[in-house]
Parts: sequence; C-alpha cells; structure tokens
Amino acid sequence: MKRILILAGMLMLSGCAALGKPELFVEPARIDPVSEAMLVLQQEPAPEYPIPVAVYAFRDQTGQYKPQANVSSFSTAVTQGATSMLVQTLLDSAWFDPVEREGLQNLLTERKIIRQRLGDQADAMGTLADARLLFEGGITAYDTDIETGGIGMEYYGIGASELYRKDQVTLYLRAVDVMTGKVLISVSSTKQIFSQELRAGFFRYVSLNRLAEAEGGYSTNEPVQLCVRQAMEAAVIAIIEKGMAKGYWSAG
Repeated sequence: MKRILILAGMLMLSGCAALGKPELFVEPARIDPVSEAMLVLQQEPAPEYPIPVAVYAFRDQTGQYKPQANVSSFSTAVTQGATSMLVQTLLDSAWFDPVEREGLQNLLTERKIIRQRLGDQADAMGTLADARLLFEGGITAYDTDIETGGIGMEYYGIGASELYRKDQVTLYLRAVDVMTGKVLISVSSTKQIFSQELRAGFFRYVSLNRLAEAEGGYSTNEPVQLCVRQAMEAAVIAIIEKGMAKGYWSAG
C-alpha cells in the first residue's frame, strides 16, 4: 500500500510539473503593449495626414450578463468601455486622428470656463476640430459554450482530465461620411474566447477507516476585454483595406 501511495505521489508531482506551475506573486501594473496586428499595420504605408474621425459611443448591445452557475449575477458579459478601446485602436492604427466626443460636454464646460477668464481675448482659443468620418457600431453578440469538450482517464483511484470551452464575441463597425451621412463601409468581426482546465487527482482507501485523497490542477481563461480588442482591431484593419480598395483613401 505504501508503494501505491508513493507511486500516486510521484504521478501527482509529475502531472503538476507537466501542467505548469502558476506564478505565485503579485504582478506590477504595466502599460498594455501594441498588439502584433497593429504593429504590422504600422509598418505598412500610412496616409500623409491621418483622417479626422469621431466616436460618440461604441456600446454593448448584447444586454447579456456574465454566466455563473447557480448564482444571480449582474456583471455584464462584455466590457462597457468599448468606446475608449476603439479610440485607442484608431490612434494605434496611424490612419485616423480621433477627436474627443464621448466627453464632449466636459470639454465644452472647460472651454466655457476659459472663455470667461480670457474675456475679450476669448477668440484666440480657436474652434474645435471637426471630423470627416464618424465611427458607429457596437458589440452585438456574446455566445457561450459554442463548443465544449474534454478527455480524461482514471485507474485504481488515480486519474487526470482536461476540459475546454469556447465562447464567441461579435461586433459590427461602420464608417459614416459626416458630410453626406452615407455609410461608406460596414464590417463585422468575431473572436472566439478559449477556456481550459487541467486536473489530476488521487482517491483511494488505504485501510478500512483511512482515505487518501489529493488533487491538483489549474485553469486558464482568455480575458474577454482582450478578445473584444482583437475583434475591434480586425474590424478597423478591414475598414482601412476596404476603403483603399474602393478609393475612399490611400496611403501617402
């Protein structure tokens, strides 16, 4: 029996080593790096003058809450900060020059305060920059458990298993001509969200009244906001490419 316990312990240790050990420390905050898709786009020829664009809102249109088993949750399934993410993506692309519109009321209030302070010299402030294009759209779908599966084996109380699940997020993005109101380009993009769980365990009676049990493993989940960002970057790149194909703009 001792040999069985020793063998089980060795299998558990080797299994955990194969699964990988998560880092047990608090990571410091960091600035998110530019994604590989944006780096590739930045290396391509860009227009001499970026196109002025405005984004008023890019909202979660799914109305879906985060799924949790046997719990009533009011946490949304996708990020509510997609407008900020889209503005950042447009800046990173080097093709567009976003103007502030989400916090327009705050901007107008500050300009009003400055005008009151300047008095007769208020005309020196100049006018606000306008936009040639308006980006509209939103996150339209978040589908859970579009694919699930796994594999496992257990023998003589010693076992291991692997489970996975795929969710999917979908968004639409369109570019609108401010002068005419015409929708120039509209694209949709999807990104699958992958979750995985690996587990190894041991369960056995070593005597009539003694039970030995051990279990280890870990799970990994793709962050939903990063998947939304990747889908958004794919949509922006597609709009740039389709706009060039239709002759709406060209690289400098």
